[in-house]
Amino acid sequence: MTGRITTLGRRALVIGAALATLGAAACAGAPVEPSARVWMTSGDRSRLLSEQPPLRFQPSPAVTGPAVEVDPRRSFQEMVGFGAAITDASAFLIQTKLADDQRDALLRELFGRENGGLGFSFTRVTIGASDFSLDHYSLADTADRTLTSFSTARMEEHVFPTVRQAVAINPDLKVMASPWSAPGWMKTSGSMIQGQLKPEFYPVYAEYFRRYIESAAAHAVPTDYVSIQNEPDFEPDSYPGMLWGPEGRATFVGQHLGPLLRDAGVGAKILDWDHNWDQPQQPLTVLADERARPFVAGVAWHCYGGDVSAQSQVRDVWPDKDVFFTECSGGEWAPGFAESFIWTMKTLIIGSVEHWARGVLMWNLALDENYGPHAGGCGNCRGVVKIDSRTGAIERNQEYYAFAHASRFVRPGARRVATAAPEGLQAVAFINPDGERVLIVLNEGAAPVAFEIREGRRSAATELPPQTAATYVWGASD
Repeated sequence: MTGRITTLGRRALVIGAALATLGAAACAGAPVEPSARVWMTSGDRSRLLSEQPPLRFQPSPAVTGPAVEVDPRRSFQEMVGFGAAITDASAFLIQTKLADDQRDALLRELFGRENGGLGFSFTRVTIGASDFSLDHYSLADTADRTLTSFSTARMEEHVFPTVRQAVAINPDLKVMASPWSAPGWMKTSGSMIQGQLKPEFYPVYAEYFRRYIESAAAHAVPTDYVSIQNEPDFEPDSYPGMLWGPEGRATFVGQHLGPLLRDAGVGAKILDWDHNWDQPQQPLTVLADERARPFVAGVAWHCYGGDVSAQSQVRDVWPDKDVFFTECSGGEWAPGFAESFIWTMKTLIIGSVEHWARGVLMWNLALDENYGPHAGGCGNCRGVVKIDSRTGAIERNQEYYAFAHASRFVRPGARRVATAAPEGLQAVAFINPDGERVLIVLNEGAAPVAFEIREGRRSAATELPPQTAATYVWGASD
């Protein structure tokens, strides 16, 4: 027979050889190497987290070709997990546009692990309104330094019930909370839109945070992490926001919020920055402050400017501080499935974790067919899922599949381990608490790539189609 061997033919040869070797080993009484289960998603949607035939590892003392090397002996950060924000908009849709059985099914799919659930174990809520709220509100709209009007009632309507249901499904879920603005009466603008927090209100605003955390806890909503300001170097003109420079943030954390939470026995960890990769000097300035630094657990990052490598720039200076990636949104500026799926896999699922992120978050968990509801701000952002507000139908977007490649398989407490990938591939790997290996590989190119997956002296031959991501899962070595 002449002619070129097709991809399908090559795959058949690989699988056939593996089965033949397995049979021979069994007959000879040799130990049987484990197999790896495989799930793939392709940019052309021909595969959507589709399980593929398993790969069989074989003893292989020498590298014979391109290989993705996994080295469990070199481990790095412990993972909190992956997920998306339960914004006011997301919670409103989940609580009011879905029937009880639809709501339960969706939350189990997103936060559970049974029946192929995504297992989201990290989420974010807004303290008061963001652009993805029904209107603009704070938790203390009446000007009063004693905060007598403080109330989380608005969050108790939709957000808190949604978080409670998610925690009931996944008790490992960690929750981050971030404000978009202080109450307007504390600011130079007199409004939740634009302006800066007046330093005279630093003690009052610290108490505002303490009351939020304790009220949320009273409603069975944990606060594991808190940032003091979403995007503190951006002053939006149509929704809540607040400029807050690094010197002021350091003063607030080091002299007000940090000591107050410590003395009150509140365990929420404080994250600085919560903004883009393009200004690593801002969190570096905060961490250089000797009074603030002990109270800052880590730095949070967004995707809308700069390069993901900024995460490592800061961690290289302060290796004892955690790294979290806490916001990025898909949207109709990149409507194509392949383009945004590949970017999300490359930059967030692989890139941010390779640059030390312990947790990785998308922005809205769910939006409707009109990219809302929202009150100002982005008019064409995507949620991880789309909920049709008229029918309750669910549409799973490209970010859903990108995050699923990690969240479904990487468990809380997993450790990132060292990888090396050949030209044309990108990879990140983890060891779950039970010893299970999880490897995520991306081929963003236009041609298939044949390679071996190698751990120590065993390997498995495989091929990754073009513009495709795969997750490989296998057991520990004997």
